[in-house]
Amino acid sequence: MDGVDAAEEWLDTWVGQVNAQAAQSVELSRRVAALTGTAEGRDGAVRVTVGSAGQIERLELDDRVRDVSGPRLAEEIMSVMRRAQAALSNLVADQVQDTVGVDTETGRAVIQSFETRFPTVEREEDR
Repeated sequence: MDGVDAAEEWLDTWVGQVNAQAAQSVELSRRVAALTGTAEGRDGAVRVTVGSAGQIERLELDDRVRDVSGPRLAEEIMSVMRRAQAALSNLVADQVQDTVGVDTETGRAVIQSFETRFPTVEREEDR
């Protein structure tokens, strides 16, 4: 094999790898866009589901919240929302592992982005 053939083979291999990485990144993006994270309060009276960007998609309050003061209810909703976002972050990490891999530049960037925006939080009863 001469130098030109070797260079063409190397280029073909490189292009194939780039195309595979691009396809994996598109698959990761598709999967992440479909994810939701859910958490509930300690007594189940508050349940929050967040979408793939961490936004609230669904807020469920049962009748027990009537016995809670407004400020305490707001605090509980915010706490449950943060736990739902942290759950989303964990699901994203799973999808990164299954597609691009956690050891790739893309994988590390995606995981860091979600972990920075939605860090793990402790449940109040765990504190």
